[in-house]
Amino acid sequence: MFKKRIWKPLLISLAWVTCLGGLVVLMSFIEEKKSEAVCRDVKIYIPGNQYFIDRDEVDNILQVNSRSLIGRRMQNINIQDLESKLKANPFIEFAKVYTDMDGVINVEISQRQPILRVMNRFDQDFYVDQHGLKIPLSSNFTARVLVANGYIDEAFANVVDSLHTPIANELFRTADYIRKDSLWDAQISQLYVNKDHEIELIPRVGNNRILIGHADSLESKFHNLLVFYKKALPLVGWDAYKVINLKYANQVVGVRNNVLKSDSLKAKMSSDSTKAIKDTSTIIKDKNKN
Repeated sequence: MFKKRIWKPLLISLAWVTCLGGLVVLMSFIEEKKSEAVCRDVKIYIPGNQYFIDRDEVDNILQVNSRSLIGRRMQNINIQDLESKLKANPFIEFAKVYTDMDGVINVEISQRQPILRVMNRFDQDFYVDQHGLKIPLSSNFTARVLVANGYIDEAFANVVDSLHTPIANELFRTADYIRKDSLWDAQISQLYVNKDHEIELIPRVGNNRILIGHADSLESKFHNLLVFYKKALPLVGWDAYKVINLKYANQVVGVRNNVLKSDSLKAKMSSDSTKAIKDTSTIIKDKNKN
């Protein structure tokens, strides 16, 4: 019994040593095979439906067509350098380059996702991506995103950069809110910054402008707008008001689309949206002024 207790741990230790030795031999074999491997192909993966950068441009960055990679020994190819070249492209958010034992270089690319196109007062155009970074336009692809123009002071140096001005950050927050809501994403087509540096929304339906002022309390402002759409506009028509003002808390002020008359429509919004939609009389008070 005593001998069995001695031999058992020795056998376990021997098994572990054998496994480790085999692993070392296997790793050495793999490294030797990799050092002898020759690059025979470059596979590029670009997921998503944005096409700011395509296979040809990636080939050009990596100089695939010039045969600088194909036919070379894998050990002589600097993978980190290839990644750095790809990440230097303003449309690439993430790039990963790795090899396999079959002599294939795999390239995975994630492109930046624009959510807003800005036309500033300096006649410069640029995109703002989902992280709030400025990126240039592309000759390969035009993204169908919200457009912002007007009195926008945010300059662009044609490099990836963060937003610096308050109004540009407010435009980004507004565009980000709109794109995440399917209703407003379908309804709002443009953002405009007026001379007071306040944001106006241009809808696809109707000829009115929607003044939200600044990008504060966006959820409340869009909720008020939705109730206004459901309660007031069906009674007077989509083109009855030239301006729908959402700047003020818990109310909507509408300016009648008439040069001779100006109406002030103040819609008191209930905190309970369900109750508000059911009881129109307690929400909308129409005061006509000649």
